[in-house]
Amino acid sequence: MKFDPASNIQDLLQFGEYGDVNPSITDSATFTFMQANTMLETFHGEAEGCFLYSRHWNPSNKYLADAISAMEGTEAAWVTASGMGAISNAIMQLCNSGDHIVSSMTTYGGTYALLANYLPKFNIETSFVDISDIEAVENAIQPNTKIIYTESMTNPLLVISDIPKLAAMAHKRNIKLIVDNTFTPMIIAPSALGADITVYSLTKFINGKNDCVAGAICGSVDFIGSLIDVNNGTSMLLGPVLDPLRSSQILKNLHTLHIRMKQHSYNAMYLAQKLKKLDLKVIYPGLEEHPDHELMSRMMNPDFGYGGMLAIDMKTTEKANELMEKMELAGVGYLAVSLGYFKTLFSCSGKSTSSEVPDELQKKMGMSEGLVRFSVGLDNDIERTYQKIKQCIAEMK
Repeated sequence: MKFDPASNIQDLLQFGEYGDVNPSITDSATFTFMQANTMLETFHGEAEGCFLYSRHWNPSNKYLADAISAMEGTEAAWVTASGMGAISNAIMQLCNSGDHIVSSMTTYGGTYALLANYLPKFNIETSFVDISDIEAVENAIQPNTKIIYTESMTNPLLVISDIPKLAAMAHKRNIKLIVDNTFTPMIIAPSALGADITVYSLTKFINGKNDCVAGAICGSVDFIGSLIDVNNGTSMLLGPVLDPLRSSQILKNLHTLHIRMKQHSYNAMYLAQKLKKLDLKVIYPGLEEHPDHELMSRMMNPDFGYGGMLAIDMKTTEKANELMEKMELAGVGYLAVSLGYFKTLFSCSGKSTSSEVPDELQKKMGMSEGLVRFSVGLDNDIERTYQKIKQCIAEMK
């Protein structure tokens, strides 16, 4: 039976305490108990259906976590106040001082900075490799390696990770595979392909409105339970709790994600096919010439397309900046970081979302200084948008 994330969400029966069709928002930091022993049992994790303190669990956050878990097909999930909160908490729960991580060198700049610059203060080291080179990944593994970390579709070069092969390699050595699926919700289901933990920035496609910051961690009941253990849980003790009002808003937006991802993908494919005819280097996994097209086609849920992210190479930072400024003035979208918005967003990755990555590593991974990353919006008439982009390119000096 085909994995159907949209129907899994739709099948959830989540309603408010007075029969409201939307789950109630629990605007409370603490919760009362009618018996003192129940409070003690809750502290010890032995009481079912009881809430103690909103840093640990909040009913509104649990509604969202249950929906994210249903979408991913994992046993459980937990939501955080940001995507970086999700990434850092998942990694730090698994790693101790002296441990080692193998990571894709092509990854979000904030993740790179966490792995390369921050975790070494705890004596946790990371080896960065070409995640497409399975032999290089295997050769980077050390006796103290605890995690292989990658993104389903890497940021910003849109390389596709072979999750089944990485999972098999990791599990043979008792290593956990963590996959950031922010670019491809519903399109790729990492857990179904063997990933142990899936992380998200909910800020992006899942929320879709760029009006809040949030994250999620999806995995086994045991792992999520360990994150929020009152004695040694990273998420419990570092406290990256998501505000319940924001959680409620994201949950409502999640119910339209399947419709939005189809339109994002349709529009991105349309632009990719048109832009490549202008003799531009276009990077989009939906194009047959993309080196990972067949791999993504094997792993993906075809109902939702190849995603809303594409990139073009303008060769130099100066040309990239000129084009982006023209496109913003022409109404194509916004020169802004982030992605998954209903309007098209574009930025020069090497000077923005990947600026934490040193120039020499950007060159090693093949990132042009003129790479313009697009998060294609929900435009109703994408041909109209293309004509604006085409005119902007024609006006370039």
